[in-house]
Amino acid sequence: MDGNRRWARAAGHDPRLGHRAGAEHVGDFLSWLAARGIGHATIYVLSADNIRKRAGAEIDHLFHLVETVLPEKVMESGSWRLHVSGDLRLLPDPTRAALEQAIEATRSRPRHLTLAIGYDPRGDIVAGVRAAVRAGAIDISGDQLEAAITDGLPGGPVKEIDLVIRASGEQRISGFFPWQTQHAEIHVSPRMWPAFTERDLDRALADYATRRASAAPMT
Repeated sequence: MDGNRRWARAAGHDPRLGHRAGAEHVGDFLSWLAARGIGHATIYVLSADNIRKRAGAEIDHLFHLVETVLPEKVMESGSWRLHVSGDLRLLPDPTRAALEQAIEATRSRPRHLTLAIGYDPRGDIVAGVRAAVRAGAIDISGDQLEAAITDGLPGGPVKEIDLVIRASGEQRISGFFPWQTQHAEIHVSPRMWPAFTERDLDRALADYATRRASAAPMT
């Protein structure tokens, strides 16, 4: 969800309006994915570094959006089950409670949405390792440990990410789920996140399909 502040400044708005527009845009994005039969999505909302480094007033506003707008959009979607990857201890109690309530309320839904909130890429992998150890996967000589770490990563049931869409033209991955994106294709869109359209999504999906088709082995 990159480019919210730049989108707001370009339109002459307070940057906080950009963050709100970006959060509300999640609802549109989820409906577009569902219409295309996509059942697993991961959205990078707020990193642990964002929480630690941004000014108090700005981060408080982001917490408010995470507490109010994002759970509301997920609930309104009707078909998306919420998962969160990140350290929820970094969030204020009401924000954490709102997310936990939405996680519980959507538990029976068929599609899976992972929101990265308070996310740290190394912490994500550490969580997977800890889960693997708890599961008894201690045979480091074979594939058992790697598979157990993958299964133990936070988030939805499908861990491997096929396509990363980077909004706002940035040419970097920014620590986005390094374990899960090992084989992912990356599509960079010049659009700021609040201006990202359904047509932009189709461009990204077409780009992905073309790359995968060209990479397929000849038969």
